[in-house]
Amino acid sequence: METTQSPNAVTNFWNQYSKQLSLAALVVIAVVGAWYAYQEFYQLPKEKKATEALFRAEEYYRKDSVALALNGDGQNLGFIKFIDKHKGTQAANLACFYAGSCYLKLGDNAKAITYLEKFSSGSALTQARAYKLLGDAYADSGNNKEALAYYKKAGNHFEKDEINSPEYLFMAAYFADQIMKNNTEAIALYEEVRSKYPRSQQSFDAEKNLARLGVYSSKD
Repeated sequence: METTQSPNAVTNFWNQYSKQLSLAALVVIAVVGAWYAYQEFYQLPKEKKATEALFRAEEYYRKDSVALALNGDGQNLGFIKFIDKHKGTQAANLACFYAGSCYLKLGDNAKAITYLEKFSSGSALTQARAYKLLGDAYADSGNNKEALAYYKKAGNHFEKDEINSPEYLFMAAYFADQIMKNNTEAIALYEEVRSKYPRSQQSFDAEKNLARLGVYSSKD
């Protein structure tokens, strides 16, 4: 048997709590309005300005003018000063990726690691690339454990990418095999390459290395 609240009960409830409910509604409206105003009138213009200011440094980066990309040309900011000036923007976040890549090219692995670890991206392709570069930086620094971890992260971050992911994963396998001399890890990774990317060149190369290591699978 269904029961319904009487009109008096609803009226009593409203009379008792109307002030609190109205105040709560006003707070929600104020918060939403403030957030919208912040995004529309502060953050979006800030992002647009930062993106436009990053253009010249990106152009130097594409031309492989590493010093100018990092330090600027006297009129346009390089990545380093840009990151400080435009903190809190996606453009500054992207500049961390560029700066890390530049320092890696210069052989300054410590700075490359510092900037690449600050970077994060919603683009799986770009994030996987950053992990791969971190692997390179740690490998060049002699930190094999971290290098292998980042090569594996690069290979597994965006598995639908059948061009770069098998390359990164094979790199992890080969690093474990040839640099770390860890046959167990290398075999597992070579098998992973074959399993996930059977049509790739890396799968063929992995099969040859598995044969060299004395491993035979159902495909043999």
